[in-house]
Amino acid sequence: MAQEDQPWLGGLLIIVSAVAYSLAGYFTRLIPLDAWTLLFWRGIYGGLFIGGAIVWLHGRDTLAAIRAVGRAGLLVAACSTVATICFINALQRTSVADVMVINATTPFFAAAIAWLWTRERENRVTLVCNAAAILGVVLTFDGALPAGRLFGNLLALIMTILISLMMVIIRRHRDTPMLPAACLSALVLPLLVAPVASPSAGFGSNFVYLVLFGAAQFGLGLLLLTLGTRLISATRSALVGSLETPLAPLWVWFAFGEIPPLMTCVGGAVVMAAVIVDMLLVSRFRSSPDLAARPMRTSESKELTTL
Repeated sequence: MAQEDQPWLGGLLIIVSAVAYSLAGYFTRLIPLDAWTLLFWRGIYGGLFIGGAIVWLHGRDTLAAIRAVGRAGLLVAACSTVATICFINALQRTSVADVMVINATTPFFAAAIAWLWTRERENRVTLVCNAAAILGVVLTFDGALPAGRLFGNLLALIMTILISLMMVIIRRHRDTPMLPAACLSALVLPLLVAPVASPSAGFGSNFVYLVLFGAAQFGLGLLLLTLGTRLISATRSALVGSLETPLAPLWVWFAFGEIPPLMTCVGGAVVMAAVIVDMLLVSRFRSSPDLAARPMRTSESKELTTL
C-alpha cells in the first residue's frame, strides 16, 4: 500500500470502529442484564475475537508479537480495561446522550495530552474541525446535561480521558504491535468483574446478543481503533471517532422508536461535515510528516495489508 494513502486507511478504520462502538447503547438497552455481567461476557467474546485476529495476522510470529508489547502495551491494556468498565456503567447510570456528549470531548483531551507529552501539534484545519465537531455535539443535545446523573457523567469523563491517553500512547509507540494489548484488556475484564457478575445469565435467550455485543461491537471496534490510531494522529483519531456521537442515538431511535429532536439531527450533520472536511483536506495538511517519511515495519505492514 502506498504510504501517502495511510491517513485515508487510518481514517477508514476509525470510521468503521466508531460505527461498531456506536452500537454500545443499543446493546445495553437490548440485553436485560446488569453492567457487571455485560462486562464479563463482553470481555470474553471480544477477547476471543481479537485473539483470533492476532493469530490470523501474525501466524507463527504471534508469540513474538505478544512479547513485544512491553510497558507501553500494558499501559494501553490498563487504560482500555478501566475505560470499558467506566463506559458500560456510565451507559446504565446516565443517558446515552450524556455519555456521547462527554465522549465527544476526546479530541480536546487527546490534543492536550499529545502536546504535553509528545509536543505533537495539530494543523489548523484539524483543530477547526475539532471545534466544529464539539459544536455539533452541543447542538445535538441542546447544550446541557440532564440533572441528577452526576455519577454516570463522572464515569463517562474518566472513560474519555483514558481513551484519549490510550490513543496518544498507541500513536507514540506505533512501531509496537498493540493488538495483543487490546486482547489482554478484553480478557482481563472477566477476571476483574467475575466476583460481582452473574455469568450463568449469559446463556439462553441472551447468548446471541452477548456474542454480537462482545465480538462485533467491542472486539471489532477495539481492533480497528488500535490499528487505525497508528496511522493518524491521536487528535484526528478522536475527531473521526466522534462519528459515534450522532450514530449512537440513531440506532436507539431505529430499534426502540425514540425519535431524536431536530437539534440532534442538525448536530449530527455538523459532526459528520467536520469529519468529511478534515478527511478531504488531510493530504494537503498533514500534521505528522514524519509518518509519511517513516518506512513501515514488516509486522505493521502485515497487519494492515492482511486486514
